[in-house]
Amino acid sequence: MKSYIVIGLGLFGMEMATRLYALGEEVLAIDTDEVLVNRIADRVTRAVTADATDADVLDKLGAASFDRAVVAIGTDLAASALATMNLKSLKVPYVLCKAQNDTHREMLERLGADRVVIPEREMADKLALGLTSVGVMEYIELSEEYGILEIKTPLGWEGKTIRELELRSRYGANVLAMRDGDQLKIPPDIDLPIKRKDTFVVLGRYDMMKKIKAE
Repeated sequence: MKSYIVIGLGLFGMEMATRLYALGEEVLAIDTDEVLVNRIADRVTRAVTADATDADVLDKLGAASFDRAVVAIGTDLAASALATMNLKSLKVPYVLCKAQNDTHREMLERLGADRVVIPEREMADKLALGLTSVGVMEYIELSEEYGILEIKTPLGWEGKTIRELELRSRYGANVLAMRDGDQLKIPPDIDLPIKRKDTFVVLGRYDMMKKIKAE
């Protein structure tokens, strides 16, 4: 079990805090709005009405002892920046921040944030990928360039083998696993003919689906 501080209890922060807690993690939720704090109090380990832009406040709350922090302050750029600075000065090992735009993201990265996300953009990317790429069942982002896809068998793959398709050289795609019904094969048999009902777990660049889509 890891310990998390979630600062800012808007929609993103509220969901992040409750989901982490539901996964069995220790979660301290912080916001300046007492109404929001009370709303989440029974769904996290501890909820506190406090100002995370004050380094002394975070210090007294024991921020330095937490494994990770999420700065989910969305609209107040100054507060987001100060909270990030305070967490890094207290040497919290990993700080993830929510940003509103690229300028905000760049500022937080310069302040030492380990990862900065723009949730609306990331969700839009995933939904767009699913809408425009036939067969995409799931997409997990690993970085801005790479991700893991679970896809149904494209028509052009049926009857062929993974070796014959030369997926790595043609698409930069690495097949991590293949699912045949309830059976998951890790690693997959690269010489086994592919069936229409098979699904694949593939690691590769975000744009590899543009090439696979043409199959």
